[in-house]
Parts: sequence; structure tokens; C-alpha cells
Amino acid sequence: MIKLRGHHLVCLHFFSGESFSEEFISNLRDIKKRANEGETINTGYQADDICKMCVYLKNKKCLYSENADIEIMNMDKTAMALLELKQNTNLKWQKISARLPSMFKDWYIKYCVECDWLNICRKNKEFLKLIAAF
Repeated sequence: MIKLRGHHLVCLHFFSGESFSEEFISNLRDIKKRANEGETINTGYQADDICKMCVYLKNKKCLYSENADIEIMNMDKTAMALLELKQNTNLKWQKISARLPSMFKDWYIKYCVECDWLNICRKNKEFLKLIAAF
């Protein structure tokens, strides 16, 4: 079972092989592959299977910036609400993907426009397709 926090349920769709370190990238590739192959995903608001390889994770807290941990938890809650999911829900990646088009405009406006990763996501065809829809 793959554990994913709220914002990763959205953002992992746009991962294209760029990130902090080789270990982190390898972990992301593995998680995305497993998700695409149908492994069950368990949703949450805490550090997850992606975070565990992040250089900014210390004592289960994100230290990317001063308020990162609180900001990310808020992102997680927003993502879960927009995807109409609750914490500790088990589901397949395809169900999450199917919910993306209906919530993406709100997500994009609230988070993507100021995200440090926006330029990387703009290289992703699925991301561009979702933006073109609004």
C-alpha cells in the first residue's frame, strides 16, 4: 500500500523526473509506477512515502521553508476536500486521476500560480491539458 498526503495526490500526476536528489527522484518514479500499476493508495495529511526520501524532512516535519510544514498540511486538507476524499481512505490512482479535471482549476488558482515547481509542471502534457480546459 502506498501512503500519500493530500497535495501529492494532485502533484504526483505531473512528476516528470526533476527534483531534489537522485534518491528522491528514484522514489518518486517507483511510487508513480506502483500507483499506475494499481497498488492501493491510502490518503493522509502527514509525511508520506514520497516525503520519506526528501532532504527537507526532519523528525516528520517539512523544513523546506520556515512555515512549510503548516502550509503543506493546509495544502493537503485543500487537496483532500477538492478531491472529495477523507483521511485514511483507500483507493486506486485511477479514481484520483478521474477526479482531477473537476477540481484542478481551483487547485491551480490557489496553489500552482505561486508554486516553486510550476515551471517543471508546465512541461507536463497532462498539466497543460488541464489548464487548457479553463
